[in-house]
Amino acid sequence: MTGEVKSRTPSLTVRVLLLATLWSALALVGISFAISKLYRESTERGFNDILRAQLYNVINAISINDQQAISGTPQLGDLRFSQPGSGWYWVVEPLGNFQTPALVSSSIGVSGLPVPSLLEVPFDRRYERFYALSDGSGNRVQVAETEVVLDGDGRAARFRVTGNLAVVEEQIADFSRSLHVALAVFGFGSLLLNGLAILYGLKPLDRARAALGKVRNGEAERLEGDFPREIQPLANEMNALIDSNRRLVERARMQVGNLAHSLKTPIAVLLNESNLIEKQQGDVVRAQAEAMQAQVQSYLHRARIAAQRESVLARTEVEHVLERLVRVMRRLNPDTVFELSIAGPGLTLAMEQQDVEEVVGNLLENAARYAQEHVIVKAIAIEAERPEEPGKRLWIELSVEDDGPGLDSEQAQKALKRGARLDESKPGTGLGLSIVREISGEYHGSLTLSRGESGGLKALLLLPAVVKEPA
Repeated sequence: MTGEVKSRTPSLTVRVLLLATLWSALALVGISFAISKLYRESTERGFNDILRAQLYNVINAISINDQQAISGTPQLGDLRFSQPGSGWYWVVEPLGNFQTPALVSSSIGVSGLPVPSLLEVPFDRRYERFYALSDGSGNRVQVAETEVVLDGDGRAARFRVTGNLAVVEEQIADFSRSLHVALAVFGFGSLLLNGLAILYGLKPLDRARAALGKVRNGEAERLEGDFPREIQPLANEMNALIDSNRRLVERARMQVGNLAHSLKTPIAVLLNESNLIEKQQGDVVRAQAEAMQAQVQSYLHRARIAAQRESVLARTEVEHVLERLVRVMRRLNPDTVFELSIAGPGLTLAMEQQDVEEVVGNLLENAARYAQEHVIVKAIAIEAERPEEPGKRLWIELSVEDDGPGLDSEQAQKALKRGARLDESKPGTGLGLSIVREISGEYHGSLTLSRGESGGLKALLLLPAVVKEPA
């Protein structure tokens, strides 16, 4: 059973895609608003130009006849000016003392059009004014208006031409629908293209992650592959870090070996000399020399573990080590049945092999010493959270259980102390379980002792696992 602890931080791909989507959406909304506004202004100006042209067509067709009345039949070439209630009208009204009936288009019917005051809508520099109002049929119309002197006597008339604004709104609505469809297609295509471009651009990071995963899994010693210029410096730094880490481990191992070799002879001399002096003094020297030897071995062991604990190259396959250790124990203890159960292939510990062999070997020796008939060994991968390390991570749970007399809680606590021996009739130094606890602790793991299902001792190890990169 393998897996990886999921990060709560969004992936780089997701973040870039979200930013690109947000920016594209805002940009398209802004573009849509700007184009719609510009198109509306352009359409309204064009509509006013049409009304202005019709207005001057009416002016050119109107005159004062022999009866001193306004006369004329404007031909505007648009049937809507003859359809009642269409919103397309023309009106010629006399001004001042010029007493004559007004002329109107047949489309206006009997209802007139209200005229706003000059204070509300003044004339422009061309002596024209445009305004919107509602006619008697409920149409919203745009009005083009001007005043013209018709003869040399100063008789003048007000000319107005109207157009139905529904035409403008319908034209703008059709354009907006087409614009929105076009922008939606463009936006979707852009997001799709951006997504593909981002995924393609980030592909080298996947290769770098896969290369680093091979280093973590022991399949390679360096990051190998061709990377872009932006990623190659990172790969170079990672390779330099791995090389430095490897040199540090090698140097620590060499120093540990040198120190162990230099202390081995003096301690052996002290032990030999303790046999040549009087018993009382010899026992004191021997006890102190043995304690010194145990302490040296313990601290040298811990120093070696601390030097290589964080190395990305420290890993051990559980199945290989457990099968070999159980096979050895079966040969040494033919009367004891050893059962091995490993939940899932490929379980890998983030530990040096010799440390794994030492902790498991000590537990197996202890179980074989007190077992009556059988010993059960199990290994399973779990996700757990340690109090000293917030956040869940992957661990491997190793349990060794025997069917012996077992220990109560007080005895289990005492058994973990260095040099403590609960049964003096059995061979041993009393260091095995304390060494197991120290080694597992150096790897941020733990050892707990409890009573198993068969009544014997159950030793439960929690050790760090290697997180396998997904294929």
